[in-house]
Amino acid sequence: MTTTAIRKRLTDYLQTADDKKVRAIYTMVEDEIETRENDYDEETYRELELRSKSFADGTAKTLTWEETKKAAIDSIKSQEKI
Repeated sequence: MTTTAIRKRLTDYLQTADDKKVRAIYTMVEDEIETRENDYDEETYRELELRSKSFADGTAKTLTWEETKKAAIDSIKSQEKI
């Protein structure tokens, strides 16, 4: 489902949802709405979009959990040698 479709479905839902559900949803996203921590510049948005697309189309380099764990352990070991 595209982001546009999700936005439409959420908008439609919020128009008819009971007050309790609307308040619950707002509570979940309130910090996001009220803070500027996630206000990225255009370059950051472009990079995030590029990474998202490469992940979706399978061209991004990804690691398994085991590979990630090994890389972390190796990094710690190399730091201990310093």
